[in-house]
Amino acid sequence: MAIIITQECINCGACEPECPNNAIYEGGADWKFSDGTGLKGMVKLYDGKEVNADEYQEPVDMDVYFISPDKCTECEGFHEEPQCAAVCPVDCCVDDEDVRESVEDLLKKKDILHIGE
Repeated sequence: MAIIITQECINCGACEPECPNNAIYEGGADWKFSDGTGLKGMVKLYDGKEVNADEYQEPVDMDVYFISPDKCTECEGFHEEPQCAAVCPVDCCVDDEDVRESVEDLLKKKDILHIGE
C-alpha cells in the first residue's frame, strides 16, 4: 500500500525531505516522476503505465502536503518504516487503504524509480 497525508496535516513540511523517492509535495504543487529519481523521458512504470517522467503532473491535494502514490514505496529498500510517518508531529501520514501493494511490488517500484542511479 501507499502512504497518504490526511487533512489533519498542519503543513509543517517535516515529511518532505525525509522521502527517499521525492514523492511528497506541498499542497497545490505540480510534480514530476523525474523529481529525485533516476527517471528521464518516456518510461514504463512498475504497473505497466507509460509516462513522460519530465512532464508535470497535477497535484494530488491543493490544501495540504500530499504523497504521489505512484512514487511512494513506503520506504521499502531504504528504511524499516515509512520516514514521513516517523517524523510527522501530528500523525497524519497513514496507510492508504485504497492502494494495496505487496513488498515485492514496492521494491519493484523502487528499482524502477531509481534505475541508473
